[in-house]
Amino acid sequence: MALVVFLRGVNVGRHKRFQPAQLARELPALDIVSIGAAGTFVVRAPVSQATILAALRKRLTFDAHILICRARDLVDFVETKPFGTLEPAGNEAFFTIMSRVPRAVPPLPLTEPPGEKWQVKVVVVSGRFVASRWRRQPGRLIYPNQVIEKSIGVATTRNWNTVMAICATLSRPITRV
Repeated sequence: MALVVFLRGVNVGRHKRFQPAQLARELPALDIVSIGAAGTFVVRAPVSQATILAALRKRLTFDAHILICRARDLVDFVETKPFGTLEPAGNEAFFTIMSRVPRAVPPLPLTEPPGEKWQVKVVVVSGRFVASRWRRQPGRLIYPNQVIEKSIGVATTRNWNTVMAICATLSRPITRV
Protein backbone atom coordinates (compact mmCIF):
# COMPACT_ATOMS: atom_id res chain seq x y z
CA MET A 1 0.00 0.00 0.00
CA ALA A 2 1.47 3.34 -1.04
CA LEU A 3 1.75 6.19 1.45
CA VAL A 4 1.91 9.95 0.95
CA VAL A 5 4.20 12.07 3.12
CA PHE A 6 3.86 15.81 3.76
CA LEU A 7 6.52 17.79 5.61
CA ARG A 8 5.14 20.84 7.40
CA GLY A 9 6.96 24.17 7.39
CA VAL A 10 9.99 23.20 5.31
CA ASN A 11 11.61 25.10 2.44
CA VAL A 12 9.77 28.26 3.47
CA GLY A 13 12.01 31.27 3.12
CA ARG A 14 15.38 30.38 4.59
CA HIS A 15 14.07 28.03 7.25
CA LYS A 16 14.41 24.26 7.31
CA ARG A 17 15.77 24.09 3.78
CA PHE A 18 16.66 20.86 2.03
CA GLN A 19 16.51 19.30 -1.43
CA PRO A 20 13.52 16.93 -1.62
CA ALA A 21 14.65 15.25 -4.86
CA GLN A 22 18.06 14.51 -3.36
CA LEU A 23 16.44 13.09 -0.23
CA ALA A 24 14.30 10.80 -2.41
CA ARG A 25 17.42 9.56 -4.25
CA GLU A 26 19.02 8.73 -0.88
CA LEU A 27 16.13 6.38 -0.03
CA PRO A 28 15.93 3.88 -2.93
CA ALA A 29 14.58 1.09 -0.72
CA LEU A 30 11.42 3.16 -0.12
CA ASP A 31 10.74 3.70 -3.84
CA ILE A 32 10.09 7.31 -2.88
CA VAL A 33 9.09 9.99 -5.39
CA SER A 34 9.47 13.68 -4.58
CA ILE A 35 6.59 15.89 -5.69
CA GLY A 36 7.65 19.55 -5.90
CA ALA A 37 9.83 21.53 -3.50
CA ALA A 38 7.56 21.75 -0.44
CA GLY A 39 8.43 18.36 1.02
CA THR A 40 5.76 16.10 -0.49
CA PHE A 41 6.57 12.48 -1.26
CA VAL A 42 4.90 9.33 -2.51
CA VAL A 43 6.31 6.17 -0.95
CA ARG A 44 5.45 3.21 -3.15
CA ALA A 45 7.41 0.49 -1.33
CA PRO A 46 5.40 -1.63 1.12
CA VAL A 47 6.87 -0.21 4.34
CA SER A 48 5.41 0.99 7.61
CA GLN A 49 4.91 4.59 8.63
CA ALA A 50 7.45 4.03 11.39
CA THR A 51 10.06 3.00 8.80
CA ILE A 52 9.38 6.14 6.76
CA LEU A 53 9.55 8.39 9.82
CA ALA A 54 12.86 6.85 10.94
CA ALA A 55 14.40 7.17 7.47
CA LEU A 56 13.36 10.79 7.05
CA ARG A 57 14.42 11.85 10.54
CA LYS A 58 17.80 10.20 10.06
CA ARG A 59 18.50 12.22 6.90
CA LEU A 60 16.97 15.60 7.70
CA THR A 61 19.28 18.02 9.48
CA PHE A 62 16.38 19.64 11.37
CA ASP A 63 13.29 18.60 13.29
CA ALA A 64 10.30 18.34 10.94
CA HIS A 65 6.61 17.79 11.51
CA ILE A 66 5.85 14.82 9.24
CA LEU A 67 2.28 13.93 8.23
CA ILE A 68 1.57 10.62 6.51
CA CYS A 69 -1.61 9.26 4.98
CA ARG A 70 -2.56 6.22 2.95
CA ALA A 71 -2.54 6.97 -0.76
CA ARG A 72 -5.91 5.22 -1.13
CA ASP A 73 -7.48 7.66 1.35
CA LEU A 74 -6.14 10.65 -0.59
CA VAL A 75 -7.37 9.24 -3.91
CA ASP A 76 -10.79 8.56 -2.37
CA PHE A 77 -10.95 12.20 -1.25
CA VAL A 78 -10.03 13.43 -4.73
CA GLU A 79 -12.70 11.20 -6.26
CA THR A 80 -15.39 12.93 -4.17
CA LYS A 81 -14.71 16.06 -6.30
CA PRO A 82 -14.62 18.40 -3.29
CA PHE A 83 -14.72 21.49 -5.52
CA GLY A 84 -17.56 20.28 -7.70
CA THR A 85 -17.26 20.19 -11.46
CA LEU A 86 -16.78 23.89 -12.22
CA GLU A 87 -13.56 25.83 -11.74
CA PRO A 88 -14.49 29.32 -10.52
CA ALA A 89 -12.44 31.99 -12.25
CA GLY A 90 -9.93 33.98 -10.24
CA ASN A 91 -9.22 31.53 -7.42
CA GLU A 92 -7.03 28.52 -6.79
CA ALA A 93 -7.86 25.16 -5.23
CA PHE A 94 -5.90 23.91 -2.22
CA PHE A 95 -5.62 20.67 -0.25
CA THR A 96 -4.76 20.50 3.43
CA ILE A 97 -3.92 17.51 5.58
CA MET A 98 -4.51 17.84 9.30
CA SER A 99 -2.25 16.33 11.96
CA ARG A 100 -5.32 14.50 13.24
CA VAL A 101 -9.05 14.37 12.67
CA PRO A 102 -10.47 17.58 14.16
CA ARG A 103 -12.73 17.29 17.20
CA ALA A 104 -15.01 19.99 15.87
CA VAL A 105 -15.43 21.62 12.48
CA PRO A 106 -16.81 25.15 12.14
CA PRO A 107 -19.86 25.63 9.90
CA LEU A 108 -18.90 25.53 6.22
CA PRO A 109 -18.17 27.28 4.03
CA LEU A 110 -15.77 29.12 6.30
CA THR A 111 -14.53 32.35 4.73
CA GLU A 112 -11.75 34.67 5.77
CA PRO A 113 -12.37 37.50 5.83
CA PRO A 114 -16.12 36.99 6.02
CA GLY A 115 -18.24 38.40 3.21
CA GLU A 116 -17.80 39.06 -0.48
CA LYS A 117 -14.13 40.04 -0.22
CA TRP A 118 -13.02 36.65 1.11
CA GLN A 119 -9.53 35.42 0.32
CA VAL A 120 -9.88 31.90 1.74
CA LYS A 121 -12.97 29.74 1.58
CA VAL A 122 -12.88 26.35 3.30
CA VAL A 123 -15.44 24.23 1.45
CA VAL A 124 -14.98 20.63 2.66
CA VAL A 125 -13.56 18.91 5.74
CA SER A 126 -13.48 15.11 5.54
CA GLY A 127 -11.53 13.33 8.24
CA ARG A 128 -8.00 14.76 8.12
CA PHE A 129 -8.48 16.30 4.67
CA VAL A 130 -9.61 19.84 3.86
CA ALA A 131 -10.45 21.47 0.53
CA SER A 132 -10.28 25.23 0.24
CA ARG A 133 -10.26 28.02 -2.30
CA TRP A 134 -7.89 30.98 -2.32
CA ARG A 135 -8.21 34.23 -4.19
CA ARG A 136 -6.01 37.27 -3.95
CA GLN A 137 -7.62 40.49 -2.81
CA PRO A 138 -6.06 43.92 -2.33
CA GLY A 139 -4.53 44.43 1.10
CA ARG A 140 -3.18 41.87 3.54
CA LEU A 141 -2.55 38.44 2.03
CA ILE A 142 -4.25 35.53 3.80
CA TYR A 143 -3.12 31.98 2.99
CA PRO A 144 -5.36 28.88 3.42
CA ASN A 145 -3.07 27.15 5.94
CA GLN A 146 -3.24 30.01 8.45
CA VAL A 147 -7.06 30.05 8.31
CA ILE A 148 -7.31 26.28 8.72
CA GLU A 149 -4.82 26.14 11.58
CA LYS A 150 -6.60 28.97 13.40
CA SER A 151 -10.05 27.44 12.97
CA ILE A 152 -9.54 23.68 12.86
CA GLY A 153 -6.04 22.55 13.92
CA VAL A 154 -2.40 21.90 12.97
CA ALA A 155 -2.02 21.22 9.27
CA THR A 156 -0.01 21.64 6.11
CA THR A 157 -1.38 22.85 2.79
CA ARG A 158 -0.55 22.18 -0.86
CA ASN A 159 -1.90 23.50 -4.12
CA TRP A 160 -4.43 21.16 -5.74
CA ASN A 161 -1.97 20.73 -8.64
CA THR A 162 0.32 18.91 -6.20
CA VAL A 163 -2.51 16.52 -5.34
CA MET A 164 -3.03 15.86 -9.06
CA ALA A 165 0.71 15.15 -9.41
CA ILE A 166 0.48 12.71 -6.47
CA CYS A 167 -2.42 10.90 -8.16
CA ALA A 168 -0.50 10.74 -11.45
CA THR A 169 2.52 9.27 -9.66
CA LEU A 170 0.34 6.65 -8.00
CA SER A 171 -0.99 5.51 -11.37
CA ARG A 172 2.52 4.76 -12.69
CA PRO A 173 3.94 1.25 -12.38
CA ILE A 174 6.32 0.72 -9.51
CA THR A 175 9.94 0.54 -10.61
CA ARG A 176 12.67 -0.82 -8.37
CA VAL A 177 16.23 0.46 -8.50
